[in-house]
Amino acid sequence: MTTISAFMTGDHRACDAQLADLESHVEASRWPQARTAWAAFGAAMRCHFRREEEILFLAFERATGGGGGPTYVMRMEHEQMRAAFGQLDVAVRAEDKKRVLALSESLMVLIQQHNMKEEQILYPMAEQLVEDGDRVVGEMQALRPESS
Repeated sequence: MTTISAFMTGDHRACDAQLADLESHVEASRWPQARTAWAAFGAAMRCHFRREEEILFLAFERATGGGGGPTYVMRMEHEQMRAAFGQLDVAVRAEDKKRVLALSESLMVLIQQHNMKEEQILYPMAEQLVEDGDRVVGEMQALRPESS
C-alpha cells in the first residue's frame, strides 16, 4: 500500500494540475472550458480537504492526543483557501480574465506554501505517529470528488 506522504503529495499535484488547466483556458479566453476546469478544480480541492480534515487530521490528533499544533494551522489555511475560492468563483462567472489570473496566481502561492508544510512536516509526522496508516490511506483513497 502507498504511504500517507505519497498519496497526499500525489493528490496535491493533481489539484495543482487542475488549477493550471483553469489558468490555460482563461488565458486563451475559452470560458466554457474554464468553467468546467474551475468546477473540476473545486471538486478536487473539496475532496482533498475532506481527506485531510475528516480522516488524516483526526487520525493524527488521536495519535498525538490533541487538535492543536499542525492540524490547527492546516485547518486555518484551508479556510483561507476556501475564502479565495469564493472570490475566484465570482471572477470566473464574470469571465474577468485579469481578475481570475491574478487571484489564481495568489491562490497558487498560498497552496504551494501550505503544501510544503504538509509534505515536509505533517505527512512525515503522521507516518511516524499514526499506527494504522494503511487504513487511513485506504479511507482517503475511497473518498472521491463530488460534482458541484
